[in-house]
Amino acid sequence: MKLSQFKYHLPSELIASQPPENRDQCRMMILDRKTKSIEHKNFSDILDYYDDGDVFVLNNTKVFPAKLIGIKEKTGARIEVFLLRELNIETRLWDVLVDPARKIRIGNKLYFGEQDELVAEVIDNTTSRGRILRFLYDGPYPEFRRMLQAMGKTPLPKAINREVKPEDEVWYQTIFAKHEGAVVAPTAGLHFTRELMKRFEIKGINFAELTLHAGLGNFRQIEVEDLSKHKMDSEDMNVDEKCVEIVNKAKDDKKQICSVGTTTIKAIESALTISGHLKPYSGWTNKFIYPPYDFKLATSMVTNFHLPMSNMLILTAAFADYNFLMKAYKEAVQKKYKFFSYGDAMLIL
Repeated sequence: MKLSQFKYHLPSELIASQPPENRDQCRMMILDRKTKSIEHKNFSDILDYYDDGDVFVLNNTKVFPAKLIGIKEKTGARIEVFLLRELNIETRLWDVLVDPARKIRIGNKLYFGEQDELVAEVIDNTTSRGRILRFLYDGPYPEFRRMLQAMGKTPLPKAINREVKPEDEVWYQTIFAKHEGAVVAPTAGLHFTRELMKRFEIKGINFAELTLHAGLGNFRQIEVEDLSKHKMDSEDMNVDEKCVEIVNKAKDDKKQICSVGTTTIKAIESALTISGHLKPYSGWTNKFIYPPYDFKLATSMVTNFHLPMSNMLILTAAFADYNFLMKAYKEAVQKKYKFFSYGDAMLIL
């Protein structure tokens, strides 16, 4: 398939700038792949579609405050620094994105904090916007991390076109977030509340958790028309024995397995045996899923409404069927569903 096939008109006012007051009361569009029918409900109605023994697979990654504002030495220019990945704990090396990139050269120093408590030096270029920074801090490592936490802001995607609010620290985090490492929230999980999850448990529905630290590659523009030539950024993931046991039992018992989000289904598909069962895995994945694709494990998926020509939209089309999904998106625009990270939900059965 071609990238241009995933272009559609999305009015900017449909991109949600914040979540609904009650997470589980957002709208939910339900796509039935067998009957090709579309229903419109609230997210809390999701319980009606699952029974005792069914499993929801969750991504328990935790977003860290990866967005820093630095001041460039001498010029005083304001530089936005996006922490992507810690490369070396001892030498305080980080892989980062900088904006505006044209102002930053190797050897430049950046100052962070109201009193310039933290200083970093640019030591390498990685991409047109990417740099490697060494933080010049020789205090204890836990203290260094606390400083990053205190100075960092929630890394809201640029498409949510507003300044970061203090509330985003809670809004842009799932209630089951445990393992810090993501710079992008697994947004399908944002619709779940503790009350709703309690109702799932009462009904006998199980939860299996895995970890995939979602990176900025999810929002990186795809620059090739031929999707088979696109290379995804690698992301760190972990599937443990407990998750494997819960998911494989559901498969063997012919129960429903619902993947909560595109990051979760990417992790599942990166850790499969030949028989289509889940296996323990700890490492990296750069899996890019596009139509046609044969999903081996998940029988349904919760996802959000994604931006045009994004890799999340392309993956969702592989799961739902391209023509059916694009028809649903057209209807979502007409019915003024809210799109993107803080937007409404879609359930694909």
